Amino acid sequence: MDRMDLAIFVLNSTFEKDNWYPPLKDALEGMTAAQACWKPSGEAVNSIWDNVNHLIYYKERLVANLKGQEWTKTLSNDETFNLMEQSSDDEAWDEVVKRALNAHYSLRELLTNSSKEELHGYLTEAEVADFITHEAYHTGQIIQLRKLQGSWPSHS
Repeated sequence: MDRMDLAIFVLNSTFEKDNWYPPLKDALEGMTAAQACWKPSGEAVNSIWDNVNHLIYYKERLVANLKGQEWTKTLSNDETFNLMEQSSDDEAWDEVVKRALNAHYSLRELLTNSSKEELHGYLTEAEVADFITHEAYHTGQIIQLRKLQGSWPSHS
């Protein structure tokens, strides 16, 4: 397995393959909009919805860059957490989750189907690793929020 194959393997693990840590896809499964918007009282933290917005933004931007498309939706890091407006509407939340899935599958397809030469013009294995670490970090935050609200399944 070469380094880019390894990066793609880890990208899939952090997103959808249950390993010795839960992937993002599992962390989002079965949630309601109310759970996605929830924040602990008195705490200055981002909601799950905020975190998913942030991840979508950076993944969609990376996909556009890899396709050679101009990215016109420039947001500051703080603004990325508000990419899609939060609401109590479960259908709106489902659309956010679908957008997260689509962004991941688009990135995986590009990484899988591009030659190493094409990718190295835009992205190094180290940048893929950094991107994956960023997603794993926010996945941990999402799971912690679910634990705090009591919506993460207990295995005890």
